[in-house]
Amino acid sequence: MILERKEFRKLFRKHDLISELCQLLNTPGEKVHLQGLVGSSRSILIGLLSEEIKKTFVICLNDKEEAAYFYDDLITLDAEVPVLFFPSSYKRSVHYETIEQENIILRTEVLNQLKDRKPLIVVTYPEALVEKVISGEGLAANTFRVAKGDKLSLEFINEVLFEYGFERVDFVYEPGQYSIRGGIVDIYSFSNEDPYRIDFFGDEVDSIRSFDIDNQISKEALTHISIIPNIHEDLQGEERISFLDFIPADTLLFMHDVQLITDQIEYNFKQTIDKVETEEERKAWFAKLLSGAEFTKEIKRFTCAEFGQRQFFGHSHSKLVTFQTSHQPVFHKNFDMLAENLMDYQNFGFTNYILSSNVSQTDRLQAIFDDKGLDVHFRPINFTLHEGFIDRDLKICCYTDHQIFERYHRFEIKSRKAERDSISIKELNKLHQGDYVVHIDHGIGKFVGLVKTEVDGKLQEAIRLTYRDNDTLLVSIQNLHRISKYKGKEGTEPSISKLGSGAWQKLKERTKLKVKDIAKELIELYAARRQERGFAFSPDSYLQTELEASFIYEDTPDQMKSTIAVKEDMEKEIPMDRLVCGDVGFGKTEIAIRAAFKAVADNKQVAVLVPTTILALQHFKTFSDRLKDFPAKVEYISRLRRPTDVKQVLLDTKAGKVDILIGTHKLVGKEVAFKDLGLLIVDEEQKFGVSVKEKLKQIKLNVDTLTLTATPIPRTLQFSMMGARDLSIIQTPPPNRYPIATELHGFSEDSYTHLRAH
Repeated sequence: MILERKEFRKLFRKHDLISELCQLLNTPGEKVHLQGLVGSSRSILIGLLSEEIKKTFVICLNDKEEAAYFYDDLITLDAEVPVLFFPSSYKRSVHYETIEQENIILRTEVLNQLKDRKPLIVVTYPEALVEKVISGEGLAANTFRVAKGDKLSLEFINEVLFEYGFERVDFVYEPGQYSIRGGIVDIYSFSNEDPYRIDFFGDEVDSIRSFDIDNQISKEALTHISIIPNIHEDLQGEERISFLDFIPADTLLFMHDVQLITDQIEYNFKQTIDKVETEEERKAWFAKLLSGAEFTKEIKRFTCAEFGQRQFFGHSHSKLVTFQTSHQPVFHKNFDMLAENLMDYQNFGFTNYILSSNVSQTDRLQAIFDDKGLDVHFRPINFTLHEGFIDRDLKICCYTDHQIFERYHRFEIKSRKAERDSISIKELNKLHQGDYVVHIDHGIGKFVGLVKTEVDGKLQEAIRLTYRDNDTLLVSIQNLHRISKYKGKEGTEPSISKLGSGAWQKLKERTKLKVKDIAKELIELYAARRQERGFAFSPDSYLQTELEASFIYEDTPDQMKSTIAVKEDMEKEIPMDRLVCGDVGFGKTEIAIRAAFKAVADNKQVAVLVPTTILALQHFKTFSDRLKDFPAKVEYISRLRRPTDVKQVLLDTKAGKVDILIGTHKLVGKEVAFKDLGLLIVDEEQKFGVSVKEKLKQIKLNVDTLTLTATPIPRTLQFSMMGARDLSIIQTPPPNRYPIATELHGFSEDSYTHLRAH
């Protein structure tokens, strides 16, 4: 039986120390040293205390990563009190001066909620605390409240937003912008992740909603909102105070290591001040930043608790509360050792819990134990925390699957917005007059700009497109999803469509007919394949389960579905021909490794065909590293290897001594012979020439084939989408995957040293 979050939290309420700790923390100015808490037992304790003590909690961890994981734990535990993350305004640290817009929103959201004096949990770190914030009075003066039913003129709103430094645009897409279209006002406040839309009926606020900037669809109806400008910029005449001066006086401070946090604050303070050249700049930064000495002075007036090894500032008079928890052991993916450990604890009366956000992981673990005939009992929990632990007071073992399998655990501070094929508001603002766009119903036209038009007696803005013979089409902002930017052959101008002629519809019909012709050709080609009888691979063995469980990252939903689809294809008699399409870094290679090992487990050989010698070496290292603890010999051939080495590899391959052979087009040459080839993996098929593809057709007739690509050619993708080739799409990025950013700089020793250091 799977334990839910609420029941899981209840397990820890039985601690005898909870009531004692609550009493201490309710004593003004008390200093408490929490000893013996490790791993995620700290976040569980904070969640429990927040339910008992109705005050604001500020949790300061040693660095941003630790704070993010702690925040993620509290969100996962579904704490009853709102949990907010308070980051630094800057991308790295304060002395780089590179502002992160998303962080500004998070900081403003925290300050806005704190002013209401309702209990909440704020998680932060030293680089965030070193920055001073606007005072409570300053925040109130820079907050414009709007409620449903308010009487406000559009002129007044325009003046207020202008005074606040908001930029008037046609359509909002970034914080600090607003637009007025007839009786509709869109405002992107710094206090909310999504912009607001205010509908007026005359001078009365008729409705308030948050909306999605990409599709303009309303998300939530609201009764009142707070509109706040960028209060982290220099607002004229506004005093800056420390974050500790802003929070309520009865706030409870929890810190991992007081001395380390103080040192970090002082380090960031000095790093910024020391780089300043003029006295004027120096004074400006002094007004913005908090020093370590100021931080030490300010925390003494709060009730504080410390998780560190040392007592509060080394003072023996701080109250000591000792818990009996220890770290989850390291098993190095040795499942016999894990089983022995769990059985030992269950014999001592402990209850074992294994936390995993992926139910299939705990199922895999149980399957491994069953295959080994081990009598191991544990209760699966369908979410995970950052670090497992053993609580000896409650006789509970809480182990996380990512630590058992030595996988990275990723945190997520804000939800991701899905990418869209249609044009977004941000992209619309980047369109220039004369750019080509495609309307799904009317075809290719030219973008002219935004114009005002009357709709039902109200002035609204619309997108103006021109077509052949200067015909004009106005597209409402509500139908923005029907427009996309034209993407065609570079340097070739497209033919403009004619409105009302039906030519665009005929073109779409002709395209459909051409697709049918391609399909007919393809079906004939693949019909022969379907009639061939290939090798039906066996169901997963416990070694296959161990390999998949040992993946150091967490499978994304798409990656999981693709893996299952590939293995199901391999277990059929009909030869597999599947295309796996996904962006760089989305996990295609891991799917290939799992498929390759499944083939090797049935004594079949695997050929991995790649377009470049560098990629051959890269795949060789990746495959070798993943399969080093499993019975599979991996080799590669390329022009970078010595001819004698290549010759020996080919002899071993022919003799069946090589299980997985990786190589470039040389792999399909006459000199390469396999003893028993069972699986062909092709990476980026579109990069190979015609001759290689013809040879591939001969090989693929009765051998399972898996094709990986990040950028499929239209024909390959079309074949897969029509069902002639099976298709798996991986479009879910791994958690915390940063987009690839490319910058061009002139070379200098200083910049090179800086990049290496950071």
